[in-house]
Amino acid sequence: MKQYVLPKKLFKDKKAISLKNLKKKQPLQIGLTEPNATCFSKGEHIILDFGAEICGGIRILTHAADNVPVRIRFGESITECCAELGGETNATNDHSLRDFTVRLQNYSDMTFGQTGFRFVRLDFDGEVKIKSVVAESHCLRKKAHYEYNGNDERIRQIYKAAKRTVDLCVSSGYVWDGVKRDRLVWIGDMHPEMLALTTLYGQMKELEISLDFVRDQTPLPAWMNWYPTYSMWWIIIVAEYYERTGARAFTERQLPYLKGLIDQMNSCVYENGDLDLPHYFVDWPTSGQPDEIIGSRAINVMAVKRAIYLLNEFGESTSQAEGLLAKLMKQPIVPVKSKQVTALKYFATGELTDEEKERLVAGGAQGMSTFMSYYVLKAVASFDKAKAVEMMKDYYGAMLDKGATTFWEDFDMAWVENSGRIDAFPKKGQKDIHGDYGAYCYKGFRHSLCHGWSAGIIAFMKEEL
Repeated sequence: MKQYVLPKKLFKDKKAISLKNLKKKQPLQIGLTEPNATCFSKGEHIILDFGAEICGGIRILTHAADNVPVRIRFGESITECCAELGGETNATNDHSLRDFTVRLQNYSDMTFGQTGFRFVRLDFDGEVKIKSVVAESHCLRKKAHYEYNGNDERIRQIYKAAKRTVDLCVSSGYVWDGVKRDRLVWIGDMHPEMLALTTLYGQMKELEISLDFVRDQTPLPAWMNWYPTYSMWWIIIVAEYYERTGARAFTERQLPYLKGLIDQMNSCVYENGDLDLPHYFVDWPTSGQPDEIIGSRAINVMAVKRAIYLLNEFGESTSQAEGLLAKLMKQPIVPVKSKQVTALKYFATGELTDEEKERLVAGGAQGMSTFMSYYVLKAVASFDKAKAVEMMKDYYGAMLDKGATTFWEDFDMAWVENSGRIDAFPKKGQKDIHGDYGAYCYKGFRHSLCHGWSAGIIAFMKEEL
C-alpha cells in the first residue's frame, strides 16, 4: 500500500526561507499561487528526516523552478545522505539509485527514487520555490494474527521494529532481503523472514511466489543463488512453510524439484560422510572460518530431515533421503567457535554439550548476528529461557538505542561503544555506526539498515514469551 509521509524534522541551511511549511500538511496538488511555499537559492541544501525507515521515493511539488538541477541523496542514516559515492565510507548506488541529480520545473509534481531510506538531502543549483516534499512509502498493510501484548516496553519496541522491517521487505510482492540493497530473492536468507511472516500473517502469496521464482530460476543441477546451502535452505523453508500453514497444493508442486535436489545432494556426500560441495557458506561472520564446513553439514542434516518429513506427508518414498541422512550422520557436528554454528548443531541434532551451552551464552549478546539470531536464541532458550530473552533485549535493544526503526543486515555489540546514533551527526571523537563499521559485502554505507532476515525474532517472541 502506498502512503505519503511528511518530514518529521528538518536539518536546514540557515538561508532557506519558510522551512516550517515543509512540515505542514497541504493538499498534494500544485497551484498557480502557493503562499506557503519554501524558497531556496543556488548553493543551499536541506536534509529531511521522515522519522522511520521507508521503502519508496520522494514526491516534490515545485511551484517555481526554471529547469533547476537538484541533487537528491537518500540515506538510511543522516550521514549516508551526506556522503559522496565511494571513498572510505563506501556509499553506493548498488541495487537502487540513492544519489542522483534531477531537474525541477515550474508547476511540477514529480516522484523520484525507489530505495530504502529515512533521510533525504536536497542540494539546489538555482532558485527554487517548493510547496511540499513528501515520502512515498510502500509497506505491507495487513492485519497481523500475532502481536506482542506483554508488559515489557523494550520487547514491544523490538516487536514493532522487527515487524516494520519485514513489512517493508515484502512490499514489492516478493520477499526481498533489503529495501535499499539486495532487493533480491536470496533464498538462503529467507528462512527467518518466512518464520516472521507466517507468525504474523499465516499463509502468504508473497512467500509462495518467491519460492517458485527461485526454483524456476534454478534448473538442476544448478544451486540456488549459486550456493549449495541455499538450495538446502529452500527445502527447509518449503517444509516448514507447509508445517506452519498447511499450504498443501503449493507444497505438492515442489515435490518433483525437491526429489531431484535430494538426488543431487546425495552425489555430494561420500559413503564415509565427508562433504564434497563446490563451496560452503553459513553466514558472513563465519565465512572462511573453521566452523563454516561444520555449519554446512548441519544445514545439510536439517534439510534432509525436513525433506523426509515432507515426503512422508505426501506418501512419497523416503529411501534415498534416509540413505543420505545416514551418510551425513557418520561424521559428527562439532562446532569449535561460533555461536551461529553451535545453534545450527542444536537444530540439526537437538543436542548441546555443556561446553556448547557455555559458548552460546558467553558474553551475552556478543557474537550474535542478525541473520542467525533466531537460531542462537532458540538454542539458548532450550536450557535457559530467561538468558535468551535477556540476550534478545540487549542485542536488538542496542540497535534501537542507536536510532534504528528497522533492524539491520548485521550488528556487532562491539560497535556500540563510542559511536553515535543514525539520526545525528557523530560528535567529535565518536565513530559513525553506519559509515565506519560493517564487513565483507556490507562495509560502510553499503550496509543495509532494513534487512528482512533480522525479523526472525518475531517467531522467537511468539514461541518463547
